[in-house]
Amino acid sequence: MVTYLKNSFVLAIPLLMLRLVAVAQSVEAPSAILTDYIQEGLQSNLALRQESLEIKRVTESITQAKAMFYPQMTFNPTYSVAAGGRRLQFPVGDLLNPAYATLNQLTGAERFPTNIQNVNELLAPNNFHDTKLNIQYSLFNTDIQYNLLIQKDLLSSQEARKRVVENELRYTIATAYYQYLQTLDAIRIYENARNVLRELAKLNEKLVSNNVATKEVITSTRFEISQLDQQLAVAEKNRQSAKAYFNFLLNRELDAEIRVDSLLTKTLPTAPPTLSELQQTALRSRQELKQLGGSLRAAQNAVKLNEASIKLPNVYVGGSTGFQGFGYTFSNQAYVLGQVGLSWDVFKGYQKRSKVQQAKIQTELVQTRMTEVERQIQLQVLQAYYELNAANESLAATQTGLANAEQTFRLIDSKYRNGQALLVEYLRYQNDRQTAQIQQVLMRYDVLVKRAALDRATAIQ
Repeated sequence: MVTYLKNSFVLAIPLLMLRLVAVAQSVEAPSAILTDYIQEGLQSNLALRQESLEIKRVTESITQAKAMFYPQMTFNPTYSVAAGGRRLQFPVGDLLNPAYATLNQLTGAERFPTNIQNVNELLAPNNFHDTKLNIQYSLFNTDIQYNLLIQKDLLSSQEARKRVVENELRYTIATAYYQYLQTLDAIRIYENARNVLRELAKLNEKLVSNNVATKEVITSTRFEISQLDQQLAVAEKNRQSAKAYFNFLLNRELDAEIRVDSLLTKTLPTAPPTLSELQQTALRSRQELKQLGGSLRAAQNAVKLNEASIKLPNVYVGGSTGFQGFGYTFSNQAYVLGQVGLSWDVFKGYQKRSKVQQAKIQTELVQTRMTEVERQIQLQVLQAYYELNAANESLAATQTGLANAEQTFRLIDSKYRNGQALLVEYLRYQNDRQTAQIQQVLMRYDVLVKRAALDRATAIQ
């Protein structure tokens, strides 16, 4: 046991130096395993799939807007059956028949009919059909033109929103992976500590059997082992939860195995470029601003649409062709109708002026939101930058603390074996070393999480 501790201490010093140097070196290439998992998440994550479906939905809106530029053709047959109701009554027979009879007498010939019937027809036509094909085409319509532009702007905004979700998903997958690896390291530390205490328990049993120590050293050691067993149970629970959450993000079975990158924390990320450079990078790269840019262009086109509808009319041509008459004979029932139309709302109670003003307010609202988001992004980068620096400094402190705790434990272990230290001292420094190891693991992964947060804030992939 002493030889093992000596070898561990000899190896710990150069390893500690390498870790400290790694913090000051350039950033290593990202983990290939983690990169694969992130790509898998981008392809299968359910939230991202929803964003892809939203893009498809908006794309269909563009297709519908383009369709308004084509002629609209409608086949519209109707057939009417009527009974009762109002009638059109006109005594044309009563008026004309006597006059025609007099004319026939005067001329001595039957030139004029004298059997004309009075008109008595239903206003609603019975057994009447109108089988026609309607065609309409807009020659000039500002609503159609600007609607297409607005839909394209909304598509651009939706695509930017998807990239926002992708950026957030990269960060979430990375941090979930770090948390899973962190639970594995915690379990390893607890298992190593339990092995140390088991060796101590064997030593204490020998000391008691040789009447060098009393029996409480055995029970005290067993109590400490039981405490570690409880900590191991909690750590195992945390491992299963972290595993399930990571697999959930990748839309996999919750108990699917996760590949472990044992080299992930060998070289930690270093301090990034200057804060001002990172903030400028974020303002160029963050998709939230591009999303708002698409919304701003859509609002500006909405202003133009409403202004144009006030100043300019809509011009269209159209026509109908088909058959119309009583009974489906199609004999002498064909007709053709052509139209040229103009639609111009001259006055609608200042409704359109209000819509223009409303669109301008929406534009100003989006511009104000963009200014706010820019300031929020700068603040996020600043916070992530200093949190990463603080995490690096904390890591250096925990590494120094771990080296001191290892050295102190090695000394107390030697003293205890030589009968120069009490069990309570041994257990105290063993717990101190275990705490230092846990803190060092937590801080190493905290550096990775803080760097991932900075990458998210700057939209660096």
